[in-house]
Amino acid sequence: MSYRHVKLPESGQKISISDNRLVVSDNPILGFIEGDGIGSDITSAAMRVWDAAVAKAYGGQRKVHWAELFLGEKAAGIYDGDYFPAETLDAIKELTVAIKGPLTTPVGGGFRSLNVSLRQELDLYACVRPVTYFSGVPSPMKRPEDVDVVIFRENTEDVYCGIEYQSGTPENEKVAKFLREEMGAEFFEDAGIGIKPISPFGSKRLVRKAIQFAIDNDRDSVTLVHKGNIMKFTEGAFRNWGYELARDEFPDQTISEDELWEKYDGEAPAGKIIIKDRIADIMFQLMQLRPAEFDVLATMNLNGDYLSDALAAEVGGMGIAPGANMADHVAVFEATHGTAPKYANLDKVNPSSLMFSGCMMFDYIGWREVSAMINQAFASTVAAGIVTYDFARQMDGATEVSTSGFADALIERL
Repeated sequence: MSYRHVKLPESGQKISISDNRLVVSDNPILGFIEGDGIGSDITSAAMRVWDAAVAKAYGGQRKVHWAELFLGEKAAGIYDGDYFPAETLDAIKELTVAIKGPLTTPVGGGFRSLNVSLRQELDLYACVRPVTYFSGVPSPMKRPEDVDVVIFRENTEDVYCGIEYQSGTPENEKVAKFLREEMGAEFFEDAGIGIKPISPFGSKRLVRKAIQFAIDNDRDSVTLVHKGNIMKFTEGAFRNWGYELARDEFPDQTISEDELWEKYDGEAPAGKIIIKDRIADIMFQLMQLRPAEFDVLATMNLNGDYLSDALAAEVGGMGIAPGANMADHVAVFEATHGTAPKYANLDKVNPSSLMFSGCMMFDYIGWREVSAMINQAFASTVAAGIVTYDFARQMDGATEVSTSGFADALIERL
């Protein structure tokens, strides 16, 4: 495929799919999007760490061949003002796996969220956010080491679909008239209206991915998080479809929490993953009081947005929180925080969110030695008190370093 600005490396091979699995050579081509604001600082630092870890882990026998792709402000500068060029989507599809820095999204106006658009255009239906604790990282929790969960957040439905009708517009008046006169709904005049679609298809493929992850990674439980006591036909339906999917597609690998107590007196049979559910608001409390009881969480878009950020705060904050957006095969890994424009080009911020998202990416392509090596180096660097400003201001006797200096310290400890 020919591109206007994207240049794929002549060396390296693209990832392919065979028998529903990724086929990855020792020299894969991976896409990267630098991102806006602090994107250039953290991307350059993270890429140095990834490349060093790959070289160290495989003795030079494996190498990533990077292809730069463009979204956001950098794209607008070279695509005549287009923040979301179609060829970037085509390149991600061709390469299968990519990673990106943070992208600018205005609040209350301007262009639509590039992150949401990317997820919907590529049908990246699962936002995956692992949350785990590294010893020595500042945390508000008494026992942060008990936090070790992976959140599967549905990406394409719920209120993030963007089906909204602005107050005072003819479209809003038409929808409001229909709801009141045809459906008997009651609500205040001039209300903005949003639609919250939740489907069995969208719900089941998200829960399927969460359960398969639990099976592949020896996790003990999958918890369906919902507000089905109030929104019975959307969030309640998500819960019901989740249990149905587990029963129909994973009968030999899963057991419901009700069955656990009715048939096994609370003792899970060997090899069985427990499927349970919790009301969303209670889940926030439980993840502070009894986080060790939960393993994999599957939820809808808005609940997952809240939960992933809140749980990240328990183990050190968004600065070290990794994430990915996945389809069945195509996956885009990302820094989970914003662009922090006031820190742009200051070589100051923590690059770990993007760096750990890269660790997820290497796990995804089967290079688990790379992520293990980076995790170990991060732990030893923090243990030595060498941290960026966000941690240094919360730690006694820390040595504050720059973004690039933190990357240097990690590379020394690989």
